[in-house]
Formats: sequence, structure tokens, C-alpha cells
Amino acid sequence: MKRKEKWFYHGDIDGFFGLFIDNLIQLMLISVLCRYACGFPLELITERILPGVGLSIFVGNLFYAWQARKLALSNPEKKVTALPFGINTVSLLAFIFLVMSPVYNETGDANLAWQAGLGACLVSGVIETLGAFVGTWIKRHTPRAALLSGLGGVALSFIVLGFSFQIFSTPAFSLIPMMLVLFFYASKIRLPFHLPSGAMAMLIGGILAWCLKWMGFLDFTLLQEPMALSLNVPIPAFSEIFASLQGPTGWQMISVVIPVALFNVIGSIQNLESAEAAGDSFDTQPTLLVNGLTSLLACGFGAPFPTSLYIGHPGWKSMGARTGYSILNGVAIALVCMTGGINLILKMIPMEGALGILIWIGLVIVAEATTKTEAKHGVAVALGLVPAFAAWVLSIIETTLRVAGTDLYTVIDQFKGELAIQGILSLYQGFLLISIVLSAILAHVIDRQFLKAAWWSFSGALFSSVGLIHAYQLTPSGLHTSLGWLTAPWFTFAYGFLGVTLLVMSRLSPKQFEPSNL
Repeated sequence: MKRKEKWFYHGDIDGFFGLFIDNLIQLMLISVLCRYACGFPLELITERILPGVGLSIFVGNLFYAWQARKLALSNPEKKVTALPFGINTVSLLAFIFLVMSPVYNETGDANLAWQAGLGACLVSGVIETLGAFVGTWIKRHTPRAALLSGLGGVALSFIVLGFSFQIFSTPAFSLIPMMLVLFFYASKIRLPFHLPSGAMAMLIGGILAWCLKWMGFLDFTLLQEPMALSLNVPIPAFSEIFASLQGPTGWQMISVVIPVALFNVIGSIQNLESAEAAGDSFDTQPTLLVNGLTSLLACGFGAPFPTSLYIGHPGWKSMGARTGYSILNGVAIALVCMTGGINLILKMIPMEGALGILIWIGLVIVAEATTKTEAKHGVAVALGLVPAFAAWVLSIIETTLRVAGTDLYTVIDQFKGELAIQGILSLYQGFLLISIVLSAILAHVIDRQFLKAAWWSFSGALFSSVGLIHAYQLTPSGLHTSLGWLTAPWFTFAYGFLGVTLLVMSRLSPKQFEPSNL
């Protein structure tokens, strides 16, 4: 007898809260950073940008929910979880600080900066859409260790460490809910009356925060914004996009856009690999195609931020989420974006008390990167973690310097031998692609597949020769990718030399490479 597939399950409530909070953080970043880094007026954000964001997330979530339900109906014995979806934090920050903010700082025109962001989002969406047609080939020729290691590095650094600092800075009302989330999910404890454990942990954190504030023991700052709600429907931005393509402002940031778009394509492939490792195998081409089309949809309706599959599918799956959490999230985010509700939410909820769910999801991804690959590839996974940590360290350095009233361009010569800052910058540029290349080379060598390792080495030489990895240009406006020919010549030489060496090794007798006792 076939199992009846319901639209909503108990775990969808927990899954919804986790994904909603993750998306909510992106909305908060957009609302705050666009205003202060790009000079955007509040009306531009609430009436043009956020409605476009809400529309793209709504459409994407509905598709991935439908996709998961279709897979569940064709495999009645499986409990299928929809792919999480939203705006990628790394690409969001890149588009704000490396595309729109430099234009605003140079011209003082917020509208021109917005147009530059739309043009960049258009190019990114086109690249993501084209990526759908080569995604299956990339998955087939890339070791799982390479696909999961970079994702694990991002999860451990940008999510687990980054949000842990916020939690441990306010332990009175954030450490307790975080630990409760870990207790509930790691031990699979079920609460009485089928109460959603993640939601209950968040509720406890919120109550603690307000009680301590009421008793005078604690104070926390909420976003100081007006609480008025209004209906803001998405408005097409075709004329603004056309204007961005006519002028130089959008195209001059192409060195930023291409790596970010490749980051989204590769990250989405990694997330598909992560979902497959967790037991849910989705078709690569339609999944990546919709991911790219929703980026174009966002751009077409005024949102200069490409969409992306989220890391964390195994985390939501471990919560018991199926397809309903994706539908709930799409509807809720659309309502928040199109009513100006983000300001109301941020005036009521201290976000630190709700970050525990994100910590859990990050930990699950790190665990998966180390346990869902062959044991012998563990060292390849570890190698792939390094570039993401370099990127995270650089973000810490840049934040510290901004707080101190300076920037990296001004003080880089003062580092001297104290910190190999050039090495950090080289690892940062294209760090996700670097992670895949290094892990793939080592994984294939471990398997004695020297010819495949050689081709990956030559790929590294090609990527570095055109500036997709390792090549950077530090300017007063920030760090930029240096696209061109032989912009990172010594990396090209190093990868090329390794490729030739591996080709020679592939021609030698296998007896020459018997395992040693080391």
C-alpha cells in the first residue's frame, strides 16, 4: 500500500523557522547595508528592492517544494526534503561592497549604484542559467570530497564561527537557546504534545531576553525603524536594467560578477551533492536552471541580488522537514518583503536568541563533509577547508580595519612579516573554486588516478592564468578580481608544473607507487 504524501509534516514547522530566520538575516543585511554602504533611501529598499527579493524567493521555494513532492510521490518509501533556497550571504555582501558601494562612493548617486547592481545581477543570472547545462558533467567529473570540502569550510567559518561569536557575546539570552537546539536535534528528543523543538528554543530565548530587560539586568538594541506597514507589489525594472547596460558602471564590475556567479553555480552543485549524500537525489539541470531563472526574475523586478540554493539540506532533513517548510518560507518571506514587515520584526525579536538553529545547520554540514566521503579522502577534505578559512580571516581583518578608521589598501605595507597577507588575499580570490581544485587533485592522487589529477592541475593553471583564482588587485575602493591574461603567473606556473609531473606519473608503472609505510 502506497504511503500517502501529505503537504505538511510536524518537522516542517522547525524547518520553516530555520529557513525563515536564515532568509530574515539576509533581509536585515539588505535593509541595513544598502542604506549605509550604498546610500539607498528607505523607499528604494522597501518599495523596489525587497518586493523583488520576495517575489524571487516565493517562486523558487514553490518550485523546489513541488520538485521534492514529485520525487516523494515517485519514491513512496523515501522521506524527501525540499532544497533550501534564498539569497546567498557571500554574494549579497560581494554585490553590496564590491559592485554598488564603489559606484556610490565614486558618483554619489544611489540610483546609479542600484542600476549597477541590477546589471551585475543580470550577468550573474545569465551565467547561473548557462551553468544548468554543464552542471551534470561537472558533478560526474568532480570527486565528492572536492564538492563537499569547500561547503564544509564555508559552514564552519562563515556560519558556525561567525554566528558563535554573536551568541557568546550575549550568553544570557542566546547561549541557552543555542544549546537547547543542539540538545533537541542532536539527540532527536521529542517534546511533549509534539511541540516544535526549534521554535520552542527560540521562544525561550526571546522570553529570557525580554524578562531580563524588564528586570533591568540586561539591555539589547533593536533596529530603530518606523513600524508602519504598507503594501509594496513588485515593479518591473526593465528601464533601469537597460540603463545599466548602456553605461560603464555595471560592466566595470564584471571582474567581481563572474567569480560570484561561478561561486553560486558551484555552490548549488555542491548543495545538490550534499542533498544526494543525505538521500535525496534531484535532477541537476532543472534544479540549476530554476536557480538561474529566479536570479533573472529578481533582477527584472528591482532586486540586485542573485538567488541561490542554500547550504544545509541535511540539517533541515534531520529536523524532519519535507516540502511544507519551503512553501511556508516562500509565503512568509514574500509577505515580509512586500509589506515592510522586516522593520516590525527586527523591532520585536533580538536576532542573537534565534541563531542557534543556524549553528546546528552549519555543524551538520561540517559533519557531512567529513563523514559522507571516503575515509581515505579525509585529508583532501581537510585541504579544501583552508581557502574558506582564508576568506573568513580576510573578512575579519577588513572589518577590524574599518572599525579602526582605515582600510587594507592603506596599511598593507605595515604587515611586513607579521602576517602573510598576500597569501590570504591569493586564497580569498575564488576561494570556493580553489577549494575544489586542490581537493580534487589530492583525492585523485590518493586514488592513484594521476591522469585525472593532472587535468585538474591544468584546470588550476587555466583558472589562475585568466584571473578566476588567486589574482587580485587591491585599490582604495577595495579588493577586486584581476581578470586578464597571466594575472597570477606564478600560480599558473605552479599548477602547470604539477600537471606535467602528474602526467609523467600517469605513464609510469603502477608498481612504482605502492603504498608506503608512512
